Order: sequence, then C-alpha cells, then structure tokens
Amino acid sequence: MIRVVVVPHQARDDAHELAIDTIEWLRARGDEGWVPAGDASTDDLASVTSDRPAAEADLVLSLGGDGTMLHSVHLLDGASVPLLGVNLGRLGYLTEVEVDGVRDALDRFALGADAGGWTLDERMMLEVEAIDPDGRSVGTWRALNEGVVEKQDSGRTVHLLVRIDGEPFTSYATDGLIVSTPTGSTAYSLSARGPVVSPKHRAILVTPVAPHMLFDRSLVLDPSETVDIEVIDGHSASVAIDGRATCSLSGGARVTCRPSTATACFVRFGEHHYHQVLKAKFGLHDR
Repeated sequence: MIRVVVVPHQARDDAHELAIDTIEWLRARGDEGWVPAGDASTDDLASVTSDRPAAEADLVLSLGGDGTMLHSVHLLDGASVPLLGVNLGRLGYLTEVEVDGVRDALDRFALGADAGGWTLDERMMLEVEAIDPDGRSVGTWRALNEGVVEKQDSGRTVHLLVRIDGEPFTSYATDGLIVSTPTGSTAYSLSARGPVVSPKHRAILVTPVAPHMLFDRSLVLDPSETVDIEVIDGHSASVAIDGRATCSLSGGARVTCRPSTATACFVRFGEHHYHQVLKAKFGLHDR
C-alpha cells in the first residue's frame, strides 16, 4: 500500500478532475490518496480532501507545472517525502510525466526504486531568515529556487550591503538581489542575466536586479558560505521566497541565506537532462 497526497493546480478544472480520478483509482486498489484541506479550492474536491499532513505520505503527486511543484515543496515544510510532477501545461524543469502516464508512474513507484526503475533527484534548498534592526527574527523560510530582497518604493533603488561569511563584500544600489540555488538559476535569476548552473551542483548564486553600479555580475559561492544582506538606513525592502511575498524590512534589518539541512527530492524515471528542457524552452539549435 502506498499513501499519496495529491496537490492539484488550484485554478485548473482539469487538474481537479485528474486529482479526483487518481485518488478514486488509488482507493479502489487499496492505496490511500487525498488532497490537503488547504488546497481544496472548490467544492468538487470535498470527497477527496483530508486534514492529514502531507508529511504522512509516501509520495506527493503534483498536478500542474513548476509553480505547483514549488507549492508542493513548501507544503512538505522540509519533510523528506519524494515528489512526482505531472505536467499539465508548458514544458517544465521540475515535472516528470504527462497526464497519460500518471497511473503507470504510480504503479512503478509502488514497486520500489529497483523494481520500478526510478531514482530520486535530490536538490539543495536555502534557509532564509529575516532579522529586524533589533536583532529579532522576523521569520525563517525554505526556498527551492530563490530568496529575493527587493525595493518597495517605485522609482528609486534600494541600497543593500552584502556580507559573505560575516565579511563585508560590497553595497549595491539596485532594484533587488536574488540569492538562488542551482535549481533556481533557470528561474528569476536567469531573467536578471544570472548564470545557468546544473542542478547537480551545490552552490549559492547572488544576482543583482538592474544594478545602478559598475559591478553588475553574479557571484557563484560555495554552498557552505553564508550570505547576509542588510538594508541600509533610509531605505526599505521586501522579501519574497520562491515568488511569494513574506515580509517587509526597514533600514538596519537584514536577511541571512544559508544552505538548508532539508532537500527536495524528485522522482525520476530514467536520466533527467535539464539542459534539454533549457534547449527546448529557448529554441536552441545544434548548429
């Protein structure tokens, strides 16, 4: 028996229909399946909804795209439950199977890694903590893609002082700073001209957004290094984690980014070539 928590895209009817169909199929064969109560955005999911924590599952089945996968990762809150992404839209970096392959994928997962022919693709995450000017923690979050410290006031930059392992590096006059993982290097960081880094690596990337200064390059740091970003007095900033706004910061507040002890694990059937997804997304050619 396997226990599967199903996380559908909240705004898509086809994701809801697939969630209901998959859970009914799982239950009919003696397995367990449910949609988390907080993700049942419409009444049609009521019959398959449960308050059970996602951490009790053997597998998280994400129905949507990369955004739904990110939501599923945050739903686990660091629990070591593997995720399987079902692509319902455009080509994604994180999803693994198409809609018509869901049942076969679940059959193979139930057999175990060896018999089912699957592996786990483990991705590093960041731990991001916001600290107010008095040294009190405002909140701590995990990020699979990135943590962003960005300006709040339209029409002006924010000034941010960066320290690496406690040593001052430089101050940035910028629209924001992106601190990302290799997985996040193909997300917001890429749109800010950051480098593409293989998700097989462990590294921390620091990429400025529209910097008003001569030094406008990204930094690629060792994963053991800690990045501190302080909001310089007279400025304010906001913090976003994987695209979700979390808090606002005043001058003297800071954000600390370090590797998380938790990782995200994705189920893969065969070798996963992220660069082929990159190639398809950008229409790259061999010659």
